Amino acid sequence: MLSRVRAAYARIEAVDRPEIWIDLRPQDEVEAEARALAERVAAGERLPLACRLLAVKGNIDVAGLPTTAGCPAYAYHPEADAPVVARLRAAGAIVLGTTNLDQFATGLVGTRSPHGAVRGAHDPERISGGSSSGSAVAVALGIADLALGTDTAGSGRVPAAFNGIVGLKPTRGLVPTAGVVPACASLDCVTVFARTLPEAEQALSHMATGAQPALPGRPPGPWRIAVPPREQLGELDEGWAQAYEAAVERLVAAGASVREIDLTPFTEAAAMLYEGAFVAERYTAVGSFVDKLTSEGGTGLDPTVAGIITRARDIPAHQLYADQDRLAALRTRAETELADADALLLPTTPGHPTLAEVAADPLGANARLGRFTNSTNLFDQAAIAVPAGEANGLPFGVMLIGPAHTDERLARIAALLQPETRLAVVGAHLSGQPLNPQLLALGARLDRTTTTAPVYRLHALRTDPPKPGLVHIGEGGAQIEAEVWRLPAEGLGRLLSTLPRPMTLGSVELSDGIQVPGFLCEPSALENAEDITSYGGWRSYVSAEQA
Repeated sequence: MLSRVRAAYARIEAVDRPEIWIDLRPQDEVEAEARALAERVAAGERLPLACRLLAVKGNIDVAGLPTTAGCPAYAYHPEADAPVVARLRAAGAIVLGTTNLDQFATGLVGTRSPHGAVRGAHDPERISGGSSSGSAVAVALGIADLALGTDTAGSGRVPAAFNGIVGLKPTRGLVPTAGVVPACASLDCVTVFARTLPEAEQALSHMATGAQPALPGRPPGPWRIAVPPREQLGELDEGWAQAYEAAVERLVAAGASVREIDLTPFTEAAAMLYEGAFVAERYTAVGSFVDKLTSEGGTGLDPTVAGIITRARDIPAHQLYADQDRLAALRTRAETELADADALLLPTTPGHPTLAEVAADPLGANARLGRFTNSTNLFDQAAIAVPAGEANGLPFGVMLIGPAHTDERLARIAALLQPETRLAVVGAHLSGQPLNPQLLALGARLDRTTTTAPVYRLHALRTDPPKPGLVHIGEGGAQIEAEVWRLPAEGLGRLLSTLPRPMTLGSVELSDGIQVPGFLCEPSALENAEDITSYGGWRSYVSAEQA
């Protein structure tokens, strides 16, 4: 576990992106927490997220760090973690620090902060997307394994698309928002970023409150995907229409059926989020503070954010009631359009602007970015943003939207869009071993043979068929022979659904420092299991036993 922490801080220094962070915990403090976690794991405690490094958006409470919402003058010191942070920590995650954001979570650009504009992970001349900018970039650059964001208008999805990672925006109410500085309290959601879909889903399972309500069973058949006609997508960046069409074709090739819908109710509702009366809720959240700070000179306030919030103060109440009626009518139309569709597939945004373009037209650029995302929470829908290839050398992302409580369904469909993922194996799934046919049946192919980083121990478990258990211990570990396989992401999901205990999916660090999903073992299974680390790998151990 210590090696992962040290690698993260080395990565922070190497990438030199100070604008990612508002408050970064001292390395020695995080290392001490990692040592304590390692001792708990060694004692047999089950911590599914042990040593997963977590970045937390700066409007979410983390005990011991100030909550600023991107405004230093607003800072307060929470006595406890927000429930969502506490749940991830209870599962073993370690908080690295709090991340930069569009001030008061007001924006989709990632540039509206006194801590500086957060630059895109792949092109520093382009925006990172907001408001959860620092969280997304921390994950995309390999510093954090997981990150928390929030999403009112698209802030948990736009930065995922721009930085080539996964962003899950759950059904409203599925994840608690206590301990979160509100943007629009009736619409806000806490979201999670990860580099892979299985990692994001695992984190969400710990973040969520209870089980999701049972949904009516859907008739058997292929996934039904709704898409708009090309002209309703509006103006897209060069190459984006082709990238979107390729994503549609990928779903069709995976067996989905596709039909067109009228996107008008979605885009009309999207425009209402900032142009209508709903923005008044932002004034309810922090308006009195902004007014007071403005009267004192406004030091530390982003002028664009301050303008949006203060203008919302004067919206008349009758406009809110009129907008609620109009929104209800648009929602009915949208639900009629979706009908029995399992999901609506859209580009996450119409394009990816540069920092200069946003600076020249901050309101116009932001409005364009929310064209497809703004309506989701207004309509009380779930959504997931996933990478879908590249356009002009930059990440291109798409978004799947569905009714409330279809979070798991959306994830299953999103898995079909992932071209492939990698999986590290060290035992019965190795080439020539008894369980290797499971990989081959899923369309997997061998990428390379390598070794793990010298931070693991290998044990022979008492299972049928025999298999080893790989356990991360940090200091005192050794390199273990491993194979890295490439397989369809959906195939990995199917494999995990049948994975028996005590095996678990975790992040396996390889000898070159790269981390990939791989099979690990619950520490409780090691009782009476022989330590076979000295053999250097499972195949060597099996050969010795058969000799």
